[in-house]
Amino acid sequence: MTDGAPGRASGPLVVLDADSTLIREEAIELLAEAAGSLAHVALVTERAMRGELDFAASLRERVATLAGLDVAVLAEARERMTPTPGLGELIAGVHAAGGRIGVVSGGFHELLDPLAERLGLDFCRANRLEVDGGRLTGRVDGPIVDAHGKAAALDEWAAASGIPLRRTVAVGDGANDLLMLERAALGVAFCAKPIVRERAHVAIDRPDLSGVLALLGLRG
Repeated sequence: MTDGAPGRASGPLVVLDADSTLIREEAIELLAEAAGSLAHVALVTERAMRGELDFAASLRERVATLAGLDVAVLAEARERMTPTPGLGELIAGVHAAGGRIGVVSGGFHELLDPLAERLGLDFCRANRLEVDGGRLTGRVDGPIVDAHGKAAALDEWAAASGIPLRRTVAVGDGANDLLMLERAALGVAFCAKPIVRERAHVAIDRPDLSGVLALLGLRG
């Protein structure tokens, strides 16, 4: 798993959102539970995914509630993250077709990296949590991966793999995924919010990522 160039590919590029797509949970809510801010964070997350709030501002607001948490909560949250059914089948199918598959997230590298490595994803890009003295500061470290960042990742990974945009697929559920879904040749709304279902090319309503293989023509 890398955020660099894995070499040229002969198959498609599939780019997945993380929260409620690659995994069933909203990972920041796992951290918020430990901080005692779950109700507030869940409400802000829901509004952001419906497109009612600016994503970057909403992320900063949610991360601020995590200030003071010991970094040990990151490992605890990782243990509770559940890959979405059909994910392994999708990864294997894309790789068998000579393609590449990655995850781009408004969530956090600290939670996603070990999972992406274990799953054999080719790319992973996310935000980073600022840490000081073994505790979260309540701030994001570096530029925020927002809707524009997700679309840019799709472009960069396609170029790095020698895959034309006409052979790209993006899969996501929230408003922060819309630019990525519109940039890809095929944008898939996955168990998605209404605004995403309205604007995506196609929708999958069953929580099983193997359904993307049929859209790629890799499964009957």
